[in-house]
Amino acid sequence: MDTENPSAPPRAQSRIPGKNHPHRRPQSGVVHDNTRHTTRFTVVGNHLAQHPELSGLAIGLAVHIQSLPTGAAADIKTLAARFPEGPTRIAAALRELEAHGYLRRTRERVPGGRIVTRTVSCNQPGAPREDAAPAVRRTAPDKPPSRKLLPAVPRPAYPSPSLLRTATDLLAGLRRHDPRLLLSATDAERLAPGVAAWLERDLTPTAVRHALTTDLPPEHLRRPAALLAHRLAAQLPPPPPFRAPESPPDVRHPLQTCDGCDRAFRSPVPGRCRDCRSDLAEAA
Repeated sequence: MDTENPSAPPRAQSRIPGKNHPHRRPQSGVVHDNTRHTTRFTVVGNHLAQHPELSGLAIGLAVHIQSLPTGAAADIKTLAARFPEGPTRIAAALRELEAHGYLRRTRERVPGGRIVTRTVSCNQPGAPREDAAPAVRRTAPDKPPSRKLLPAVPRPAYPSPSLLRTATDLLAGLRRHDPRLLLSATDAERLAPGVAAWLERDLTPTAVRHALTTDLPPEHLRRPAALLAHRLAAQLPPPPPFRAPESPPDVRHPLQTCDGCDRAFRSPVPGRCRDCRSDLAEAA
């Protein structure tokens, strides 16, 4: 996590030379009116601020978390109370940051038996840690470049095989609606739990397919699987409202004629009515 720069001497803030010269301003686009920070600032890399795949909410949360002091709360409930976005959108943005290495969350047991979530903010994923020992360099055969990880997708509460099969078939059929959504078998397998989580919330396959294929960008889709993963997480609908189970209908038996008094009574089988059965019991 980045920290403030307490060693910088306090001084009057000054304009950065060369940034605001009136004769150097471009005809259009962004013009920077910058002031040099000397206290209370956080350094953020452009790899985060201009990340091509993270959503704006994920970038904003990453910057906010990097600016927090060590030990500050950064859980979903705390962030939802701080920002106007709800817990569902904030949870999806945190999963984006985890998928791209800017955040690590682990559950640990602390003294006393309580389980807590430990959050680690990484200001530059992939860079060697400052406290890590130098790795031993080994000669290894060349390996193909690793695939970029997909953003995390929701998980169903009850991932039955039939539900996952329906989800996989839905993903395989998206290419019929848009040829750009042709997925590999590996990507379909990774996205299937996200689709299953939607189907588990009382949505039909047609409704899920419509949500994934509507309003796609007109240009070429460089990573269609990543786009689908983002939609599955960011647009996950809420669970259906609780419905109390209906009580079973009353059983209405057919009319029978009593063998003792010829009175009609309802019973699943012929025999004697209740009064005649009581008389027999008293006589005995």
